[in-house]
Amino acid sequence: MDRGGAMEADPFHNAKEDEHMDAQTFKAGKMKMIQPDSLKDPKLDKLKEVLLGWINESLKAEHIVVQSVEEDLYDGLVLHHLLARFAGVHLTLEEMALTASAQIRKLEAVLEELEKRLEQQDTKWDVSLIHKKDLLATLHLLVAMVTRFQPEVELPSNVKVQVVVLEVSRTGIQSDVQTEVLTEDRRDNAQEVSDTNDPMEQLMDMEVKQTMAGVGLQVSDLDQQFSDGVILLLLIGQLEGFFIPLSDFRLTPDSHEHMLHNVSLALSLLADLGLQVSAVQAQDVVSQDVAGTLKVLYALFRKHGG
Repeated sequence: MDRGGAMEADPFHNAKEDEHMDAQTFKAGKMKMIQPDSLKDPKLDKLKEVLLGWINESLKAEHIVVQSVEEDLYDGLVLHHLLARFAGVHLTLEEMALTASAQIRKLEAVLEELEKRLEQQDTKWDVSLIHKKDLLATLHLLVAMVTRFQPEVELPSNVKVQVVVLEVSRTGIQSDVQTEVLTEDRRDNAQEVSDTNDPMEQLMDMEVKQTMAGVGLQVSDLDQQFSDGVILLLLIGQLEGFFIPLSDFRLTPDSHEHMLHNVSLALSLLADLGLQVSAVQAQDVVSQDVAGTLKVLYALFRKHGG
């Protein structure tokens, strides 16, 4: 189902709504909005792009296409499907909530179940913010979901935004500018892991190595050996225990298009198996991009490497 036609939010969207804030907003005492300059940050754009890719890959089987994290999550439909997909929770709720009150009821039920599983003491979102299409709250929620349900998805590191905090009191409105962290800086953490638990060293000892040896392959030159998609498909089939019909792919690809078809099929199978390979395109593997190829193999390793 294509929710269709969602346009990028106006950077001054929240500011425009200030003129129409209701009494409930003021009772909350405090509100935040991202500064326009931060909305132009390429790292923020990249985070939104990765989150959109994660949602669309996760809900591909349901034919749900999300075009904007600002515009397409407010009614609870997408969040409900993600809850079912990753937590196995199927709530008895109407599929399409058309009125604001119905949407809020749906969000309340979905967020209640999500928050039980996210196990965060200090949530940076609530039903009202999500329903009002608040970008900051929506991003915090999605980052928490990815981190909890699919930590192998590589979110951009150290994404921060400047936010204006408005606090309403009897004496008037006070404002302050603060830095809000959306994703942590993983560089120090990653260095520690690489020093003690190098993925490449583990890759050499995993079941993939044995499988490759069984078909006469060396572990060196991984980028070349996997670029046509054939060995990758055979590897997926053997590790996952199913047969991929030869009619579904080109066993002896003799063109760039054939190789793209094979690798695309492999990535699609990985997605169906719940193994998201963030930011890797079929073209990356075909063009023998080492980093892209290793991300694909490491996704398999995390599941089967023991």
